[in-house]
Amino acid sequence: MLKLGMHVDNWRHLDVSYEPACEFARKWGLGYVEFGTIDGDYFIQALGYNPHIPLHSDPLKLKAYVDSLGLKVSQLDAAFPMSSPEGQYRGIAYTCRAIQFAKALDCPCVDTTDGGRKPEGYTDDEVMGLIRHYYRVVLEWAERYDMIINVEPHGPYTTDPDCMEQILGMFDSPYLRMNFDTGNTFIAGRDPVAFLNRFRHKVSHVHIKDVSPELAAAVRGGQTGIASSVVGIGEGVNADNIAGCIEVLKKVDFDGVLSIECNAAPGKMEQSVEWLRKQIAS
Repeated sequence: MLKLGMHVDNWRHLDVSYEPACEFARKWGLGYVEFGTIDGDYFIQALGYNPHIPLHSDPLKLKAYVDSLGLKVSQLDAAFPMSSPEGQYRGIAYTCRAIQFAKALDCPCVDTTDGGRKPEGYTDDEVMGLIRHYYRVVLEWAERYDMIINVEPHGPYTTDPDCMEQILGMFDSPYLRMNFDTGNTFIAGRDPVAFLNRFRHKVSHVHIKDVSPELAAAVRGGQTGIASSVVGIGEGVNADNIAGCIEVLKKVDFDGVLSIECNAAPGKMEQSVEWLRKQIAS
């Protein structure tokens, strides 16, 4: 069953906390929200101008708030670049703390990815060794906590489908899955429908992003990821691909959340919800 949710990161550029985002989800009948996480303190967040969640805060307090709105948490985003050398001593600890926090929220997934560029001075084989060690440690935690660890196509390794297949095949674990992203695969120069179809049985969570014509013309094939859509879902050049991806998910009876990643500019989130509901219902 296709379920509709959204990332609170959509409100980051409005300099607000997570409450306006969650209130929007409740008002528009979305069943799920996705939270970004902070491993430490960020003064902007502490002052109430950022929607992400510090992992040292009280997850049960957050859960009580989300429950009061009739919402569920679909995923925690803890995507410290696992392809970087720092991923070995920062990313692993970050993700493990996110696993504990997610468990307290009754959240089933934690999202991970590689960096925006390849680390200097490392061969691809060396980077794959870093990635393998990262997931080896993280999956030990995931299996104890019954937590899915998603790999999101977002960087030069994960948006390469052959490399993504290698990563997902590193360990024979049902807890190593994919958070598919329509916008990142498109901006990386890939065919989102073909990418999704190749990994359709590995997907447990989906990010829905459209892409403006101007952005596609400027950076498609030169970048591997975007934070969120600056146009409403359905009004960009990735709309047909998003519709095609929804059809792929329907054919495999996908039972998971489509998490909207669209800047919460006036009218854009509302437009996105309406367009996606039509696509899901068609």
